[in-house]
Amino acid sequence: MGDGDPLIPPSAVDVDLSAIAWGADRTMSDFETGMWRMEEAQPQLRSPIVAVEVLDHAPDWDRLVEAHEWASHIVPRIRMRAVEPALHLGNPVWSVDPEFDLGYHLRRVRLPAPADFDHALRMCRHLATEPFDKARPPWNALLIEGLDDGRAVYVVKTHHSITDGLGGIQMMTLLHSRRPDHTPDKPDRRPAPPEHLSTVDAFNEEALNELKRTPGRLARLVRGATDLATSAIVRPFDTAAEVLGYANSLRRIVTPPAREGSPLLRTRGLGRWFGVLEVGVPELKAAGHAAGGSLNDAYVATLLGGFRRYHEELGRPVESIPMGMPISMRTDSDPSGGNRFAAVRFNGPVAEPDPAARVRQVRKIVLGLREEPALDALDLAAPVLSRLPTYVLANWYLSQSTGLDLQASNVAGVPVPVYLAGAKIERMFPFGPAPGCAAMATLVSHVGVCCIGINLDTAAITKPTLLMRCLQESLDEMVALGAATEGV
Repeated sequence: MGDGDPLIPPSAVDVDLSAIAWGADRTMSDFETGMWRMEEAQPQLRSPIVAVEVLDHAPDWDRLVEAHEWASHIVPRIRMRAVEPALHLGNPVWSVDPEFDLGYHLRRVRLPAPADFDHALRMCRHLATEPFDKARPPWNALLIEGLDDGRAVYVVKTHHSITDGLGGIQMMTLLHSRRPDHTPDKPDRRPAPPEHLSTVDAFNEEALNELKRTPGRLARLVRGATDLATSAIVRPFDTAAEVLGYANSLRRIVTPPAREGSPLLRTRGLGRWFGVLEVGVPELKAAGHAAGGSLNDAYVATLLGGFRRYHEELGRPVESIPMGMPISMRTDSDPSGGNRFAAVRFNGPVAEPDPAARVRQVRKIVLGLREEPALDALDLAAPVLSRLPTYVLANWYLSQSTGLDLQASNVAGVPVPVYLAGAKIERMFPFGPAPGCAAMATLVSHVGVCCIGINLDTAAITKPTLLMRCLQESLDEMVALGAATEGV
């Protein structure tokens, strides 16, 4: 999350096959293993990542199929399924599906007339709520044609265990091109050969991987203990203060927000509803800067303003709502794919009617959270959590996530025009998973436009069209703040 640098996709002819390492890890991380298994015990914890691209016209179907086939050669993970080790003793192992069928994963449908974007969005929502067949690679794509204005919609759903939001954008760029024309001479390689990996094979492979990882973990543990002991001798008072500071930070990170959730949003269920907002990147940046904040501060403040209006419309105003935010932990040296983020929770200031004051409140909170020493606490605890019985882990996680009324994510997108099988991508709306929370909002910047996808739990948000109207009004108010300041 944040105002990171946007991704600039390479031209297909410039792809360096030796440099592509998207999803190179053979086994799931401890954190990814938890996400993969928890939904078996609690369906509310299903965590698909959905990307909805609006195309100026329907792409050439044969070229689209060819692009996916090519991508599966370049990124072997596209052809891989997750194989559980025997008795769940260890983390799942990624293995090339011996029966990989691109026709199962990539499909097309034509909407009956009359049809508009809202009709297509409903179909995207239905795709998102269907559980994955875990015997196959956990992704699906659908081309939706037949919109009255001649446009088309391309939607991709991937399981969160494969990647986080930024990793998903990185993978999508492999299917995009910076020109509409066909590229017949792009580099290629043979697809990964199929593997017949059994649960016993997965157990043996994961056990070997665990043995390989153990020396490094022990070395880091010993090094950390040695450094701490040395510091305690040389700088006893400073070391004690650091330990106490980390302990206090850990308490703040682990402890849920002080306030209970909104009475209006208390129920949780399996129903989902998709809505979209869009605003120019310069306009939202100007709004943030007008109040001494960033684009992300203005974005979060806009969401909170919309929730304030929603509660007031229904006669149940609240002071704040508990919310969560993923913060990217990726560095330039990290490979593409996978999950590298930390989650933070706080009380979102809803009651403040002044958008500028709300931006400043959000900025103060977010800056403080980014500096927390224990920001990586969940990642450090993942090896222990992933070893808990699935039912125990799922119920613990659900108890934490259902305490959040809103989650907000911001992912860097693509700043230049891109095409998919000859069709221009006009918008790219992201819909992050909402495992247990009432609403999940995700922003991706696309060619100068902030594309915001809102994923709602319909048991919590019983009037989704009203909430979307309130969010749009809050966004208009935020844009007006920036425009008024620029005009001074």
